[in-house]
Amino acid sequence: MTHHGAAQGGDDGGTRVEPEWGRTGDGTPVARWVLDDGTVRVGLVEHGARIQSVLAPDRDGALADVALGFAGLAPYEGKGRSFGATIGRFANRLAGGTFPLDGRTVAVPVTDRGNAIHGGPRPFSQALWTAHEVPGACGARFSLLSPDGDNGFPGALSVHVTYVLHDGVLAVETSATTDAPTVVNLTNHAYWNLAGEGSGTVDAHLLQVDAAEFLPVDPTGVPTGERRPVAGTPFDLSEPVPVGYRLRDGERAGDEQLARGSGFDHCYVLADVPGGEREVSRAARAEEPVSGRTLEVWTDQPGLQVFTGGTLAGTLVGKAGAAYGPRAGLALEAQAFPDAPNHPGFPTTVLREGELFRSLTEFRFGVS
Repeated sequence: MTHHGAAQGGDDGGTRVEPEWGRTGDGTPVARWVLDDGTVRVGLVEHGARIQSVLAPDRDGALADVALGFAGLAPYEGKGRSFGATIGRFANRLAGGTFPLDGRTVAVPVTDRGNAIHGGPRPFSQALWTAHEVPGACGARFSLLSPDGDNGFPGALSVHVTYVLHDGVLAVETSATTDAPTVVNLTNHAYWNLAGEGSGTVDAHLLQVDAAEFLPVDPTGVPTGERRPVAGTPFDLSEPVPVGYRLRDGERAGDEQLARGSGFDHCYVLADVPGGEREVSRAARAEEPVSGRTLEVWTDQPGLQVFTGGTLAGTLVGKAGAAYGPRAGLALEAQAFPDAPNHPGFPTTVLREGELFRSLTEFRFGVS
């Protein structure tokens, strides 16, 4: 672990380190890295290589923390493990905890309704990553070596997640290499509330998703393999619409998919090719009308998991002292398609020796 006191990323901000922001259950110190570009200030924690806070201005310049999270480490080691974290080895779901790879069936631990989800019982979100400053930038780079057999996944996987903040844009570049064939799906699981975390629900947020299709799921949340047009369904977010209005509209209509996801918990189809093989383009835009804060997600990934936090149960208390209940935050997770290894028609998630997994996602903060 390398720490440097003040790696400046520019005259109006920079990168600084809080070396002992917290300690793990076994007493290991965990650092918090703070990126400040003079407009937006981002807190990153080595545990889970996660986004812990994002202070962004409203239309009057007033700052609020728009990322759900916790003031200490303990919730991140428990039920809050996914908040803001880097998710892997395989984000989202793998049906039955099995998948085919080069003629054999690989089995990994099941952790959710008979499926594997978000990497297994010891996921990347629970790892202590090594962090370094990014020379010449307002940024931090987090690294992790996942050994062969980690949570049942084959191949030793070397992973790097680089956060760079510039002009209100938080760029998240993720890369990975392996020494044996494996599958990889990496994303960030930040929950956003543009009115400020702990301020209530995201029902009034205007949400637009730039996708014509989504992936319906079975009763356990796994994609069925169908790609369904959003047109004429509650999943049509092609124009900005209040999240709560769309959810209530779907509930009144008895929409089965919304019931299965406790709201939105579905992957939208952005492209038919794996990430890293297409240009970064806009996937979604959210706006909180009162503050005027906006968030655009730009990515090269083929899918965007939209999750309205319907399963948040009020058992976790955030930084502002408020409990996180249903729809307290909105997750916009750029990633590969869930359960992709079990669907030959989905973009591949197989990574082989000599290949480089790479993804780039940008969270662009602004005001309307």
